[in-house]
Amino acid sequence: MNRLRNSIGRKHPGAWAALGHRLSGLALALFLPFHFIVLGLALESADRLDGFLRLTDMPLVKAAEWGLVVLLTLHMGFGVRVLMLEFLPWRDTRKGLIVIGAAGALLAGAIFAVRVV
Repeated sequence: MNRLRNSIGRKHPGAWAALGHRLSGLALALFLPFHFIVLGLALESADRLDGFLRLTDMPLVKAAEWGLVVLLTLHMGFGVRVLMLEFLPWRDTRKGLIVIGAAGALLAGAIFAVRVV
């Protein structure tokens, strides 16, 4: 019985949204040390920061920035969904909230891509 419940739960869009929220949070947590290193460079000297920021002109770094924007908006959108499910009496709009969160993340990524490229 437990296997049946687990297999059904993984097919539900809410399970995928929860997985997306957790994985994007994990990826953002892995990014934080690099962010703090750059902040440390900014505090040390402007020349070292400028040298590091020259790397941001590379296409691979621009793609990583795009991924970061998508991860941030995905995590935020699905996090707002969790808060709404927890604190508001809306129970029938789960799939709509998932679509709004995912679409918002893709829209923010597309806007970022257009502005950067």
